[in-house]
Amino acid sequence: MKNNKIQFILGAIALLVLPLILQSFGNAWVRIADLALLYVLLALGLNIVVGFAGLLDLGYVAFYAVGAYMLGLMASPHLAETFEGFKAMFPNGLHTSIWLVIPLAALLAAIAGMILGFPVLKLRGDYLAIVTLGFGEIIRIFMLNLDQPVNITNGPKGLGQIDSIKIFGFDFGKPLEIAGHTISSVTLYYYLFLLLVVASVVICYRLQDSRIGRAWMAIREDEIAAKAMGINTRNLKLMAFGMGATFGGVSGAMFAGFQGFVSPESFSLMESIMIVAMVVLGGLGHIPGVILGAVLLSALPEVLRYVAGPLQQMTDGRLDASILRQLLIAVAMIVVMLLRPRGLWPAPEHGKSAIQKD
Repeated sequence: MKNNKIQFILGAIALLVLPLILQSFGNAWVRIADLALLYVLLALGLNIVVGFAGLLDLGYVAFYAVGAYMLGLMASPHLAETFEGFKAMFPNGLHTSIWLVIPLAALLAAIAGMILGFPVLKLRGDYLAIVTLGFGEIIRIFMLNLDQPVNITNGPKGLGQIDSIKIFGFDFGKPLEIAGHTISSVTLYYYLFLLLVVASVVICYRLQDSRIGRAWMAIREDEIAAKAMGINTRNLKLMAFGMGATFGGVSGAMFAGFQGFVSPESFSLMESIMIVAMVVLGGLGHIPGVILGAVLLSALPEVLRYVAGPLQQMTDGRLDASILRQLLIAVAMIVVMLLRPRGLWPAPEHGKSAIQKD
């Protein structure tokens, strides 16, 4: 017990010091850590749907987009520049407080999740994956084309000039001076995202150990048996979609405030596939494994930039560096899944499988 406390304290100190160390190598490395934390939030949300309830969702990035565009519309001058009536009421644009935007983003994403859940309640496996994939693409296409006849999302140009995150008057978009040392805005965002990740981990553990979490796992293992035991599978599936989507909506709002710009390109099908890969690669249904998978898969493309460049030079520039990076990521994922089919950090086995293994 004492060793666990020491490990926890050392881990907490390492996480707090990490951005300060990375900042000495350049803000780009801190930015990678920031995006990794956002992907951890997304992976934790998808783990509720896929890992806990066993519902394969390939359109999860749609909820990410909903949250991002919610903040983009409510914290940028776009609506005032587009609609004259709106400009008359808000000449400088609608710069809504983050305390209002975040709950709205979470609520809207949860509603979108339940809207997705209603038509797919009786679908399983491949059929469920195809429908959710289509839902994700529909949302992206809407964002891409809702600039005509009424310009709502600004189409492929995206939404810019989005306000940075401000909490109690503190602006995370501006550097902070402390005792002659400058802490960059990306480092400040790191601590904000880390706080959200810690809160999300606590929520996920509480859900996992609750009656709802156990019911989700019963549905995942055998839906027919769960229904026979009196579990309301319809409501619990909808709750899983809604709860998982909430994480996506909050992550999207944070992403929009962090970037200051959103466009449909950030919410492609590849993003959904990568988030699913994070959950599966780390360990389906195991929270520490999901976090590990999210960190590795979000940071790996950036690290492989330093490998893809020299390999491109060896081929006299015949291979594009970005394509080569994707190839290296795919090879790494194949190797890991062959060697560790249950993930890098799978959930401990229980019941019959554990007894047979012993």
